[in-house]
Amino acid sequence: MMSFAFPRSLRLLTPSDFQRVFNQTGVKTGGRHLLFLARENGLDIPRLGLVIARKRARRAVDRGLVKRHVRESFRLRQASLAGLDVVVLLRANLNRPDSRALRAEIDLLWDKLLAKREQA
Repeated sequence: MMSFAFPRSLRLLTPSDFQRVFNQTGVKTGGRHLLFLARENGLDIPRLGLVIARKRARRAVDRGLVKRHVRESFRLRQASLAGLDVVVLLRANLNRPDSRALRAEIDLLWDKLLAKREQA
């Protein structure tokens, strides 16, 4: 049975993990507020890193909302993302985001990322 947990093993933890994705991005896709960068990691699990800057979302509750939605969608899609390291960046200013619209953007970006991965 597939576990939908989000343990430490599914996270990018060190600066070098993040730097590897930034330097060797294989697949990149962006939307209005978010940018997804991904590269193959040679493992059978996906790993996620989040870069949600205070400069882009002033309020802690807004940053937390973005992180929660990205983590949740990642957890539910981890089987299809196996073998990828993904960094999600908040690239546009976000003030009091609409939860449904944010989740729709995240789901769309995952679909685009997977489609581009198939093409590569």
